[in-house]
Amino acid sequence: MKRLIVAAGGGGDAVAAAMLHAALYGDEDQAVILTYAWDRLLVDPVPGPRGPDNFTGLEQLTPAVWTVPADARPIAPAGSTLPRLAAELPHTFALLDPHHGAEGVTRQLEELVSHLSPDSIDLLDVGGDILARGDEPTLKSPLADAVTLAACCQVNTPVRLLIAGPGLDGELPLDDVRGMLGPLIHTFTAKDVESINSVLEWHPSEATGMLAATAQGVRGTCEVRDAGLPVPLTDESPTVHQVDLDEALSRSELARAVLTTETLDEVEAYSREICGYSEIDYERNKAGWLKDQADAGLNADSVLSQLDEFETEARARGITHTTFRHLTEALGLSGSYRDGLRQLLIARRPQQYAVPLWRIR
Repeated sequence: MKRLIVAAGGGGDAVAAAMLHAALYGDEDQAVILTYAWDRLLVDPVPGPRGPDNFTGLEQLTPAVWTVPADARPIAPAGSTLPRLAAELPHTFALLDPHHGAEGVTRQLEELVSHLSPDSIDLLDVGGDILARGDEPTLKSPLADAVTLAACCQVNTPVRLLIAGPGLDGELPLDDVRGMLGPLIHTFTAKDVESINSVLEWHPSEATGMLAATAQGVRGTCEVRDAGLPVPLTDESPTVHQVDLDEALSRSELARAVLTTETLDEVEAYSREICGYSEIDYERNKAGWLKDQADAGLNADSVLSQLDEFETEARARGITHTTFRHLTEALGLSGSYRDGLRQLLIARRPQQYAVPLWRIR
């Protein structure tokens, strides 16, 4: 294992890490990808990130680091995409555990560096919200990125901060991110996407899905998340830039505040104080709302009729594409129907499937 890649926000950042490894390092020894088990409520009905106690079948790599093999399983009711990623991709996925704060993640990184002696360490964030100050009105999920940024800045070995798909997470507009980007490291192409093709068929990540789509030439405006945020898909979308790690830390008030935290509760408290909210609180509230939501089921005729109405309104907003995650929520379906909805729409209207996005007619 020559490379260590830290997926800053977990979820789709881990998938993007696999694509990055294929693009930059080719077929050399595979990477260890350190990532949160935090798939949000679409996959995991339990708010917040999962820790080692939420899985069976993990394998201990160092005293503080556990890997997630293909036969590991989240303990119900928790859910996780990591075992399936481990089954389909050649990399080792190590569980980033924020429950001991930034100090705990720093300890994990130090142990991995000592154990692996990697040739390089990349901290990868898709979209660029890791560069946020903390007071931006469009910022939605700063907590995970702040912890990984704080930890990487405390490791006594060089860490390279990479931003892939600037602006694609819908949190910081491209115009805000662009001025902070450093040297261009790579521009993803369709060939790079081949390494994660099987994953794109099922993984719910919106930002990494748009990153892959733009690498394959898709352009337009994609509507994402439950709030229906419009995200431009441009020629800059499939790029990867380096950013100075220390400058990112000096910019992020939340990352600086959590440097010495020892619990996730402390991190949440700083997030509420600095950003005005904790994204885990948002998940707690939303989980309660989803639990009370009536389940209408997946009726094909009803879904297609609703889809026609949605697309008419989306076109009027200038939207050219959307994600299956957003469609699931926009059509009033629970997250458990996402895959069924995807299969239904692809079967009925295959010409609108712009892998992995949905093209608005």
